[in-house]
Amino acid sequence: MSAPVVDFHIHPIYYEHYNDSPLNWIKGVQTDVNWPDFYERFCDPERFVSFMRDNGVDYGVVLAELTPVATGICSNEYVLRFCSGQERLIPFASINPYMTTNSRAELKRLVQAGFRGLKLYPTYQLFYPNDPLLYPLYAQAEELQIPVMFHTGSSVFKGSRLKYGDPLYLDDVAVDFPDLPIVIVHSGRGFWYDRAFFLARLHANVYMELAGLPPQKIMTYFPELERVADKTIFGSDWPGLTDLKGNIEVIRNLPLKEESKAKILGGNAAKLLGLF
Repeated sequence: MSAPVVDFHIHPIYYEHYNDSPLNWIKGVQTDVNWPDFYERFCDPERFVSFMRDNGVDYGVVLAELTPVATGICSNEYVLRFCSGQERLIPFASINPYMTTNSRAELKRLVQAGFRGLKLYPTYQLFYPNDPLLYPLYAQAEELQIPVMFHTGSSVFKGSRLKYGDPLYLDDVAVDFPDLPIVIVHSGRGFWYDRAFFLARLHANVYMELAGLPPQKIMTYFPELERVADKTIFGSDWPGLTDLKGNIEVIRNLPLKEESKAKILGGNAAKLLGLF
């Protein structure tokens, strides 16, 4: 059985509230579409799954986002509804440590409701990943054996604070929670590619994720990518790109072993998600 293609980083097009900065940015990326039609089309999960299939994606991780300071609100409840009945859509929850009084209990509730992982946004939610405030949440995630994604690196959205996006803070988390699967979203984009790469090599429970990186530049950013091929995960950051199929094709043509490209495009993610 060949490895599936898994897009580990998809944002719904619908948000209960968009801040102007990300909404205008998305419209600036998707310039060749009629925005109302585009919006209506991809609010339909069946049409979105069809879009994924047409672009060569077998499974997609759909992300909630509770980041009112920077981007807006896409609630856990909406993401769960969007993925309901769609076996190819995998819901990941969002928890904002400043918006809940008991993040540990909230995560357990969300996983029991059907979520398969958690996405945290330090640069948007304004915390350092090694803040002890988050440790009960990590302990619960480790107990539940779900992956936790951390936004790292740059962001162009107003309200972001880049100091919280340094992957080095995840070293403490990886050491203190050795059985917690940690995904470095954007692989330290812009500032910290070297740190993301080193952490993925150092810690058995740390993975790099490629969302938001131009695929033709990946080997420039990570010239020794082959060494962490079993620790690297593909993600698109849709709708922040226009050519999903083309991005996948570029990765298929990278100067890596065929086995390594299959792992990056879906094999590693499938193992983390328990798809086989």
